[in-house]
Amino acid sequence: MHTATNQSNSPPSASGFPIYQNLTRQVMSSREIAELTGKRHDNVKRTIDTLVSDRVISSPQIEEYPASVGRPGKHYLIGKRDSFVVVAQLSPEFTARLVDRWQELEEQAAPRIPANYAEALQLAADQARENTRLLGVIELQAPKVAAIKRLAAAEGAICITDAAKQLGMPPSKLFDWMQENRWIFRRGGSTRWIAREPRIRSGYLKHKVTALKPDIETGIERAAFQPLVTPKGLIRLAELIHGETV
Repeated sequence: MHTATNQSNSPPSASGFPIYQNLTRQVMSSREIAELTGKRHDNVKRTIDTLVSDRVISSPQIEEYPASVGRPGKHYLIGKRDSFVVVAQLSPEFTARLVDRWQELEEQAAPRIPANYAEALQLAADQARENTRLLGVIELQAPKVAAIKRLAAAEGAICITDAAKQLGMPPSKLFDWMQENRWIFRRGGSTRWIAREPRIRSGYLKHKVTALKPDIETGIERAAFQPLVTPKGLIRLAELIHGETV
């Protein structure tokens, strides 16, 4: 592909064809078309002359090019639209393949109509399998969809008891599940739950810190920690817990 100008040409490119400067419009030489179609260059130029005479394409620019042996030759420079017309004229096989491919694409896009009862049964079976596959996808996504709905109803971080309500399960079961799956724990002898550090780093849990009265004997300041479930944590719990029961 080249660019037609009124200026002199630079040295030939690696492909053997000159590179044109002072860009004005993109063109393709008749020699390039000959290589693409496997035709003789003189036959290509003759075809171009015929198409110009029949007013199918525009009259091309004629330009000399240096020859490796003997006198310089001449080739035509034609635009994109006209080059398609020339190639179609030179290579009916190429044109036929192009037409066949477009027919394939149109057939793939068209609705399939069974030609007989057997094809109708096969089409129905194929559709049933596809419906089953889509239902499976919907079922797999159900926990996430439900989690998003619950998240919309929950504002900010909430306590585990409220999280259980959002998840539609008894609080005791959620506490047991979170302990068993290493979300929360109790220190020895304490009745208070504590969020595990990895769940805090993941953004699933956070602590609500409540200041307590100082210790009577020592005077040391005390605080109570209450695990709260974040919106991100609520979504993750819904995926894990309800995913197990889907």
